[in-house]
Amino acid sequence: MTTLQNKIDFAVTFRVKNANPNGDPLNGNRPRTDYSNFGEMSDVSIKRKIRDRLLERWVNDGRKEDDGNMIFVQSDDRKVDDAKSLRARAEAGLGKELGSEKTAELACKKWLDVRAFGQLFALKSNKKAGKKKEDGSDEESDTGVSIGIRGPVTVQSAFSVKPIEISSLQITKSVSGEGDGTKRSSDTMGMKHRVDQGVYVFYGSMNPQLAEKTNFSDSDAEAIKAVLPRLFENDEAAARPAGSMEVLTVVWWKHNCKAGQYSSAKVHRTLTINSDGTYALESLEGLVPEEIGGF
Repeated sequence: MTTLQNKIDFAVTFRVKNANPNGDPLNGNRPRTDYSNFGEMSDVSIKRKIRDRLLERWVNDGRKEDDGNMIFVQSDDRKVDDAKSLRARAEAGLGKELGSEKTAELACKKWLDVRAFGQLFALKSNKKAGKKKEDGSDEESDTGVSIGIRGPVTVQSAFSVKPIEISSLQITKSVSGEGDGTKRSSDTMGMKHRVDQGVYVFYGSMNPQLAEKTNFSDSDAEAIKAVLPRLFENDEAAARPAGSMEVLTVVWWKHNCKAGQYSSAKVHRTLTINSDGTYALESLEGLVPEEIGGF
């Protein structure tokens, strides 16, 4: 399987209506905003959803575990194995090779998200510290090994097209939380926050030079392209009811060479998003974007 042969840039626009796309745990779980009150959704949150959709695609297609398209970083509520931690999954997948010189190569071969986004394998030593040498001095402690893999796919944080308005609702939680259930616990007050309405956009890129390091292929790129229009499907939660978040458009620029015909910044600037979700695309000579509607 050949690695990615053409640089790729992409953009995804989506609408949020009466939902909390990405709560900030340091701010009472209010929707994230920057200092100018533009809505924000972290790149980590976006990659989490891409991983979830890729995992669902793998399961729905009935693939085998050793086909190289499994996902390493799985959500606890969606995982398809019995691993209780990333280390346990790494040990099950790589066996005795975990921590060796072959770790990066084997991890990239086995897990699609490692090939795409990279991964840091920070492995603590299983050896017990505090042993003594024959002369009575302490042995140097073994702190383990750290193996970093740099992925070719980068995803930026999403920002709203214009400043957003956030509504806060006070809620009352009253449940039988303790005992045999015959006595109701005292009411607990809480808050729930949502973005009334907003259009967001995020950008990404795929680098063929880095793809050679992880063996990220054209088919891997197509897999990510296939799930982007469905980014919020099966992602419902109390903070994000079904239908409250919707992908509007995916714009996909495939360059004609590895280095790219234009810089990613210049390509991304050709897309102008309006507050109602409509958009305009400027043309760049020799680079024709593919426009894909949301699911």
